[in-house]
Amino acid sequence: MTDQQWEILKKVINGETVKPAPIGFIIDCPWLPNWYGIKILDYFSNDELWLKANLKALNDFPDVIFLPGFWSEFGMCTEPSAFGARCTFPENEFPHAHRVIQSADDIDNLPQPNPKTDGLLPFMLNRLKLAQPKIEAAGHKIRFAVARGPLNIASYLMGSTEFLTTMMMQPDKAEVLMKKITAYLKDWLGLQMETFPSIDGIFLLDDIIGFMGEEEFRNFGLPYFKELYSPNVSVKFLHNDAPCKVSAPILPEFGINFFNMGFDVTLNELKQATQNKVTLLGNIPPRDVLASGDNAKITSVTTELVDSLKDKSKVIFSCGGGMPPNVSSEAIKTFINAVRK
Repeated sequence: MTDQQWEILKKVINGETVKPAPIGFIIDCPWLPNWYGIKILDYFSNDELWLKANLKALNDFPDVIFLPGFWSEFGMCTEPSAFGARCTFPENEFPHAHRVIQSADDIDNLPQPNPKTDGLLPFMLNRLKLAQPKIEAAGHKIRFAVARGPLNIASYLMGSTEFLTTMMMQPDKAEVLMKKITAYLKDWLGLQMETFPSIDGIFLLDDIIGFMGEEEFRNFGLPYFKELYSPNVSVKFLHNDAPCKVSAPILPEFGINFFNMGFDVTLNELKQATQNKVTLLGNIPPRDVLASGDNAKITSVTTELVDSLKDKSKVIFSCGGGMPPNVSSEAIKTFINAVRK
């Protein structure tokens, strides 16, 4: 992200009016490799191709804020790998992290990872170190410390159903697991910020929030998210494209100021639920409109979104979630034109 784009992002978060209307997308392995013309495994295993794919997106769409920008990742395997999760990497499909916790009794013996040495994290960080000179030569900087959220990681380590059941049946075990994961994430986010002083944002992605009731989330989610978002940075960004009507009123309590949602709720509803305290990134349907719709449909749905807003402040126009697979350059240009008109 360039200095100018970073300033625009901060202005929008502060409620300032920015023209033309800001546009942004979360981009990572579900979209970038195939859009660039390579396989997902190539994207993960070849640092040069990873860098070229990211640079092409930035150069092709210089007016779009791509988030988090140069995301060094290995899909959903990134964070669970440090706990010893077996990781499966198909040639051109999304990777998968396998369970390491077979029962709640295993939680006490779960090791506390060291992000400097464990799993895929050293490779992820070193890729950024090696690419940093070229990133900065292109006019960009590394802005975000990024991680999947603690609930998301717990669901991979244990299984989603098993983790949610443990919360209800053995809450003490679930609490131990959340504390271990949160301590690990604090170390991991801190290491990223220590390594790259240009970082001034935290970005967490956690869809399990959308599968919890308010009471469960307040007990097993909110305290840990507040802890993770406690560092003094300008942008505190959360992604949850699972249902968010239950959690939306609680978002200001997270300490976040920037949120990417799904498309089951309107931006007007979210503005009301959050008392307009959180900047919103969204939210046309990503798969059925941006990836699969023709130009007429993309234009129609995007125009409807823009026109529906009673208050266009604290909004960056995007899709509801991250950029999905199979979105073409033409579709992105159509979206941009619809927002700008």
